[in-house]
Amino acid sequence: MILPTAADTRAYGERLASLLRAGDLVVLTGPLGAGKTALTQGIAAGLGVRGPVTSPTFIMARVHPDGRVPLVHVDAYRLGGSDDLEGEIDALDLDVTAEDAVTVVEWGTAVAHRLAEDYLEVQITRTADSDDRTATLVPHGPTWPTRLTEIPATA
Repeated sequence: MILPTAADTRAYGERLASLLRAGDLVVLTGPLGAGKTALTQGIAAGLGVRGPVTSPTFIMARVHPDGRVPLVHVDAYRLGGSDDLEGEIDALDLDVTAEDAVTVVEWGTAVAHRLAEDYLEVQITRTADSDDRTATLVPHGPTWPTRLTEIPATA
């Protein structure tokens, strides 16, 4: 999916949110500035989250409890700085909220398989000579290939 603007990226996130339910894990990958937080803002809007959704870079995880499903927004960029990645993941207490919320993890490639077998990866790339983004959905696990056929064409 080509996303020319940040607004298009947020709108795509809103469409993705229609597929999401409690217990889902969404892993966002892409370079700095690719639009991971903009996509999360769209997911939050689609879930009915009120209030601002900003990058959780310095606190690593933010919980937004007020949507149709709570949203946990995690930035895993700084994870892996020690020899105990498992301990770092456990310290976030994501397993406590995972069953009751949609969890979106930016920079989550290294931790995704430790959080769930069944998850959706969204790979976001940017074109070097424009602001266009490309979002590619990569299903992991048994349920996502079927669920992805249900994404609406428009928000």
